[in-house]
Amino acid sequence: MGSSFPREASGTQVASASTSTSTSPRARRPSIAIAGAGFSGAVIAHELANAGCDVQVFESRAHIAGNCHTERDADTGILLHAYGPHIFHTSNPRVWDYVRRFDEFIPFTNRVKAITGGRVYSLPVNLLTINQFFGTTLDPRDAQAFLAAKAEPGIGEPHTFEAQALRFMGRELYEAFFSSYTEKQWGRHPSELPASVLRRLPLRFNYDDNYYASTWQSMPRHGYTAIIGKMLDHPNIRVHLGQRFTREMRTGYAQVFFSGPIDAWFGHVEGRLGYRTLDFTAERHDGDFQGNSVINYCDNSVPWTRIAEHKHFAPWETHQRTVIFREHSRDCGPDDTPYYPIRLAQEKSLLAHYVEMASAERGVCFVGRLGTYRYLDMHLTIAEALDVAHRYRAAMQRGETLPAFVVNPLSS
Repeated sequence: MGSSFPREASGTQVASASTSTSTSPRARRPSIAIAGAGFSGAVIAHELANAGCDVQVFESRAHIAGNCHTERDADTGILLHAYGPHIFHTSNPRVWDYVRRFDEFIPFTNRVKAITGGRVYSLPVNLLTINQFFGTTLDPRDAQAFLAAKAEPGIGEPHTFEAQALRFMGRELYEAFFSSYTEKQWGRHPSELPASVLRRLPLRFNYDDNYYASTWQSMPRHGYTAIIGKMLDHPNIRVHLGQRFTREMRTGYAQVFFSGPIDAWFGHVEGRLGYRTLDFTAERHDGDFQGNSVINYCDNSVPWTRIAEHKHFAPWETHQRTVIFREHSRDCGPDDTPYYPIRLAQEKSLLAHYVEMASAERGVCFVGRLGTYRYLDMHLTIAEALDVAHRYRAAMQRGETLPAFVVNPLSS
């Protein structure tokens, strides 16, 4: 995948693994080490640098912004979401005001389509989806009664994805839109997944096809890498690209914030936590490929889960050509990029061991999706990072130690 996007925003102090001559903390200021230059690490770095701390950010990849990394495609000029689509949405005014300090956010409504059984529908399941699928013209009240009659009998409080779907929408919609798609996405039958996975997706009895219900939904004009570059562009911050921060490097720092996988911090001594990873097959075409930013493919006969067409994420730009990513999901191997924590019973049991070990650490705080082994959208990541930075400043003033977790990974 070609790219003309710079490795870091102009002005950010960067030392690659090959050019960095020293990682020892500077004297006379609180010395902070941050592992990871995604949103968690960048927000904490920015806030603590503003508080007068000396911050060293270590990023194992050759670029900043983690899985939110955006870059210009050299062939088409389209701004690509290099690790899959990231749509910013939040109802938190603190987070909304914060991110707009770093870029202009342009309103964007995520309207996902789904192909199942050779037909195109709108997601999330809404009144139009219901009427199209069943060939009806139901109003909201009748549609609720219609689906209630299709609910599987004998299901009380649902604990699995499958039970949740059968209880609230019936077997036909579940099998058409969720059963095969979920198995492709997670590599497990929906009866093995917790009901919380489906609860993130609404079931609507109106014609609202907005994928999110957040107060603010938008895209940054210049992409997420530019935002994180500005966060890290501070005289008290130095970024080390291509350099992984390990447990052995923590000596000499007043505080370490670790946003990498919690099991990696301990060298996977108890075993590896389970993640799903993604593979992307990029294609370039003339014109418009699918007419929408994201289309899900729900049938098992199609090997990919969805296709993202990246120029539709920036509708204020004009491009004669287009770039699509076909997205494939699989279990994460040791050398793969982790995306989604699986969090089934086996993983939660293993996680409990690592949480116990982490809680015994001193001067190390585990943050972000990987550090706390939780599914977090960008706005939640930013909110938690702001809270972590605030709590560290307060603890520093009181001469106290920050706990290993600001949010308990086992509580959700």
